[in-house]
Amino acid sequence: MSRYAAPLKDMHFVLTELAGLDRVAALPGCEEATVDVVEAILEESAKFSGGVLAPLNRSGDREGARWADKSVTMPKGFKEAYRQFVDNGWNALSGNPQHGGQGLPRVVSAAVQEMWKSSNMAFSLCPLLTLGAIEALELVGTDEQKAIYLPSMIAGKWTGTMNITEPQAGSDLAAIRSRAVPQADGTYRIFGQKIFITYGEHDMAENIIHLVLARTPDAPEGVKGLSLFAVPKFMVNADGSLGARNDAYCVSIEHKLGIHASPTCVMAFGDSGGAVGTLVGKENDGLKYMFVMMNAARFAVGLEGLALGEIAYQHAVAYARERVQGRAIEGSASAVTIIRHPDIRRMLMLMRSQVEAMRALAYSVAAAHDAAARHADAAERARNQAYVDLMIPVVKGWNTETGNELAYLGVQVHGGMGFIEETGAAQFMRDARITTIYEGTTGIQANDLVGRKIVRDGGATLKAVIGQMQQTHSELMKPAGAEFVAIAAALGGGIEALRRAGDYIVANYAGDMRAVAIGAAPFLRLLGIVSGGWMMARAALVALGRIAAGDADPFFPAKIATAHFYADHVMAAAAGLALEVEQGGASALALDEAMF
Repeated sequence: MSRYAAPLKDMHFVLTELAGLDRVAALPGCEEATVDVVEAILEESAKFSGGVLAPLNRSGDREGARWADKSVTMPKGFKEAYRQFVDNGWNALSGNPQHGGQGLPRVVSAAVQEMWKSSNMAFSLCPLLTLGAIEALELVGTDEQKAIYLPSMIAGKWTGTMNITEPQAGSDLAAIRSRAVPQADGTYRIFGQKIFITYGEHDMAENIIHLVLARTPDAPEGVKGLSLFAVPKFMVNADGSLGARNDAYCVSIEHKLGIHASPTCVMAFGDSGGAVGTLVGKENDGLKYMFVMMNAARFAVGLEGLALGEIAYQHAVAYARERVQGRAIEGSASAVTIIRHPDIRRMLMLMRSQVEAMRALAYSVAAAHDAAARHADAAERARNQAYVDLMIPVVKGWNTETGNELAYLGVQVHGGMGFIEETGAAQFMRDARITTIYEGTTGIQANDLVGRKIVRDGGATLKAVIGQMQQTHSELMKPAGAEFVAIAAALGGGIEALRRAGDYIVANYAGDMRAVAIGAAPFLRLLGIVSGGWMMARAALVALGRIAAGDADPFFPAKIATAHFYADHVMAAAAGLALEVEQGGASALALDEAMF
């Protein structure tokens, strides 16, 4: 059985002190998100995640989803857990109240989703895709589509999918071949095959609404000719009841390295006359709409990196406290638990400090998303949206790359037992591996960050964020103590490295795009590390203030110590990454292709 205890104290600290829950609660439509209400929601989610989802994590991994005769059967206990998930209202948490949702802010939903992902990542992928489909339909669906689909999807009775990838296309969406043939009644017949479709088929919900990218007969070539269609597994009658089975079937599922309990499907549309679908939004604007789903999914996948880092850390700490092996390096009469060994502590602190940094960054982006969507002032909405746009590829790319590293460290802390499946450490590493790949690889996120988010506005948004970091750095110069000297020095150096690398990208992108692109992934890592250091520095300042006010909770000195460790051990990479961005392109491009 997998054990998971939600880190409620740190979640609450980040929400209230760093993400600004009070400011989010002041936004129109968020008035019910008070501290007391949110605390109660998190506590209930912790019980569900730890008591219902976590016990199914290991058994689901062993049993896996099973395919037979175009149908998928979920592992034992998943169907019942999903029914409890829906009955408790978790799927409706952030949904639009007009369609039965609870309308809670994204920042609250992010914290709850982290718990689902830590306790059972495979299970959590089902609502992830549904939430993205809901968002796309809310944005551009017709009134009829919203009335037909959204109440049941928000309630969780029906789930949703995102159908993009095809065997010949991969990440090259211009190569998509699926066809949509218009019919006299205004519907379309969809023909084509899609691969890597998460939860494209399962037995947990009554219906599945597939959002499918396809081309109409007169569509232009390339991505400009893609349209988006809603294709239900079962047709929906006028009264909302389910009708005939649509011509959309799962013809196989993939046998994967990890997330065995999440069915990754090959979907065939139209093998027996055509799958009936309806156009979502305008013809040929499908990719623009699908990016709504992809951005939501990219943020959610970034939460997976955080969540798997957290659960890997929890298991590593528990093992290190119990495992007796070797004598203490300073000398001891008998063997000690391995948590006494310096290198074990180093690895555990690398895990802990980066988990806390990722959580703070992710929640701050979620809170900015709330402000971008709901703030009364247009300028504030625009400013927050620019921050969200800049940071989405960082949350996706840096969190998942770091989550993989932390899952690896979790195995290392376990030593030889980490290589044995029974401890569970190996599953976290296997499950984490996909996170840097799906919804756009780290390289794709990095190219998006550099080419679209930084170059497009001449680095203005990046400079604004650096300005906020510098304000925090100024605050760090005031407190006395070795910890704050180290945190201030590290953040100051990181800011300078980030500024230099950003200036290089803006100055050189037009003239030497390939050289800049080679440094895109290192730059994404640089921005992630420095942003994490900024969040940890802010956390340390808050903790210092609480201690000065007389709060004796050991949480606050521990937060300062963790920020100090992050400054010493993680921020040290910033200068080298900046050099890689500035100088690495020339040496990489000098290599002859024949050398590979």
